[in-house]
Amino acid sequence: MKTKTESADLSGSEFINTNLGAAQFRDVRLADAQFTDVNLSGARFEDVALTHVVIRNANCSHLAIEDACYEGMLIDGILVTELLRVYRSQSSEAK
Repeated sequence: MKTKTESADLSGSEFINTNLGAAQFRDVRLADAQFTDVNLSGARFEDVALTHVVIRNANCSHLAIEDACYEGMLIDGILVTELLRVYRSQSSEAK
């Protein structure tokens, strides 16, 4: 069953044991939303704001982040910009 919701205010809604597989979200505000026990396998995020987002206890295997701003981004408390700087300097030394 395909349902279309447009220009709706569903703030504060709860979706429990709900199948949103292959759903499309365009121009949607999810600020302060909480996702718990959610399967996002194969999901695609484009032109999204992830500022101040916390991802905890996540399986990030085969996750790709491309063409992104990493300023202030941490992985296990380490600045990603620093990780990339060290990686790139070691990669250029190995050549």
